[in-house]
Amino acid sequence: MVASARTEPRGSMAMELTIGDPTLMARLERGMDASEERLRALAAEARDPYVAEVAGHLFGRGGKRLRPLLALVGAEFGERCPERRPERRPAAADPSAAGASATGTAATDPSATDLSAAVDAAVDAAALAELVHVASLFHDDVMDQGLTRRGVPSVNARWGNTTAVLAGNWLLSKAAQLAAELGPETIRLQSKVTNRLIMGQIRELVGPSDDDDPLSHYFTVVAGKTAALIAMALQLGAVRTGAPDRVVQALAEYGEHLGIAFQISDDILDVTSTSEVSGKEQGKDLAIGVASLPVLLALADERPEAGELRTLLTAATAATAPAAEGTGLPKAVALLHRCGALAEARTVLHARLLRARTALNGLPDGPATQVLHALCDFVARRDH
Repeated sequence: MVASARTEPRGSMAMELTIGDPTLMARLERGMDASEERLRALAAEARDPYVAEVAGHLFGRGGKRLRPLLALVGAEFGERCPERRPERRPAAADPSAAGASATGTAATDPSATDLSAAVDAAVDAAALAELVHVASLFHDDVMDQGLTRRGVPSVNARWGNTTAVLAGNWLLSKAAQLAAELGPETIRLQSKVTNRLIMGQIRELVGPSDDDDPLSHYFTVVAGKTAALIAMALQLGAVRTGAPDRVVQALAEYGEHLGIAFQISDDILDVTSTSEVSGKEQGKDLAIGVASLPVLLALADERPEAGELRTLLTAATAATAPAAEGTGLPKAVALLHRCGALAEARTVLHARLLRARTALNGLPDGPATQVLHALCDFVARRDH
């Protein structure tokens, strides 16, 4: 069974993957729909309608829904996963099953109740992962002065920076509340990743010190802001359905490398994709001076084009990012192509994807593992 990814955008990430197992993909889609309902219900718990509106602004607004998908895929590896439950025979065919009803309903069948609990556990894991992610988006857009997100005005553009920060904090508080309801291991994972996420945001804001290698600083930031949350989503789903420790660790390693690769692909898309495709302004990171991987690689290059780009970016910094105006931004993008930085970034991306695939060797073969391979395929071709 060969995993592949469709190239046309169709909404959620699951709808863009083809692995030859329609039953699994349908189950993942149902799980993501259920997690979105859970998210909307959590947002509606705000006593103030204004807070509920702002907090729920991005729920159901498209996006790839990668983190909920990963949580649900992680749940497929657990001993309490619905797919691993033995198939139940109808009550009439099993006369030894004392007390079983003629209809075999959940009310008289304990295993059906267990199955429902396992499904709920996976949905809760998916909702928790997305709560933390959306909170980080609110904060990121304030830091980056982003105007659009998932094809709609960002929270800060619509309601202002202060509201965006507070709404992000509110979502983090709801994530902590949900984690507390799910148990000590979930609390540990959620709190650890929230700490890594915030530290990553702070490191990005402060930037590298004079003694830091810019590339090492970049990967430290990405590991905290992106990879940690992707790894957490997989771990949450697996832990919630009783996966063995070795499987949880393999999923965590895969998630770290996939997360870094995903951010690199975002960096590339920032300068190669239109806003209609990416859902945010083209060249936003480049225009405001974010040190993306292609830019860092270009600045370390010795070719004349790299020197010209350094001059352009230095002038942009000194004059409040005029690279976003006139011909500055298109020129910077052209220089990134000509100096080979985008090609080099793609090489780094594929190296990370190879490490992610290697981590999958520690997982049992099957449809869920094929989904994870398909996600690597998808990331590899995002900007093509």
